[in-house]
Amino acid sequence: MYDGVKAMMAEELALRAKEAPAAGAGVKAGAHLKSIADLTGLPEFPAGCKSSLCRFLTPEVYKEYAGKKDQAGVPFELMILSGAQNVDSGIGVYAGSHDSYATFEKLFDKVIEDYHKHPKDGKHVSNMDHT
Repeated sequence: MYDGVKAMMAEELALRAKEAPAAGAGVKAGAHLKSIADLTGLPEFPAGCKSSLCRFLTPEVYKEYAGKKDQAGVPFELMILSGAQNVDSGIGVYAGSHDSYATFEKLFDKVIEDYHKHPKDGKHVSNMDHT
């Protein structure tokens, strides 16, 4: 029974993602979000929010990843829930497994590159370089 309920919940998330509202018709971010079921659309962050999630979760990225899971079975919505709940978060997105970085690379690459100030291609340009 547990596996059946779990499968039904996963299917419901997938259906919601396919029926996701148009860009701009999301769900208001904040502490009122209690579970991934509350993320029925792109989180809309308040003015002044500076989290990495707020800056890099575009409507296109959300639409591509909503309802999907990484290889460990962790849903995308779970990875962004904390940042959608806590609008004062610095990062706001957390990998569910090692595979999350590859499965959801369009979001994680931007967050990591911004945080570490180091591009994925490894061509780091230091502020000390004067060329």
